[in-house]
Amino acid sequence: MRHAQSRRGVAATELAFLLPLLVLLFAIGVDWGRIFYYSITIDNCARNGALFAMDPYSNIKSPYANMTAAALADAPNLSPQPTVTTASGVTADGYKYVDCTVTYPFKTMTQLPGVPTTTSLARTVRVFVAPETPSF
Repeated sequence: MRHAQSRRGVAATELAFLLPLLVLLFAIGVDWGRIFYYSITIDNCARNGALFAMDPYSNIKSPYANMTAAALADAPNLSPQPTVTTASGVTADGYKYVDCTVTYPFKTMTQLPGVPTTTSLARTVRVFVAPETPSF
């Protein structure tokens, strides 16, 4: 009769081999979630700043002092604060527009070889300025 070999400690050995890989996958997943969250926040900031710029009456009735303040209102929890830049112009058709660009330097938690630790997130929203008087 053959005795079954002892398998004590096999599960602990398997865990010891797989745990570093599982921790790495978890850290990468957390960084991916963070960059997704920051991208959405930056997108909302650019949209809010552009909406402020398109309304000719926003300086009168808005709670924000300028377009930069309107854009940064959507990112009170980001540190450092994003950078807001604006540009305006006229299209070939004669329509006025305003671009609101928000840039944020994202830093990853993990430092893996071949993966950059800092990535610049930037979003630009272009809106056309509403006319103050309707044209007929």
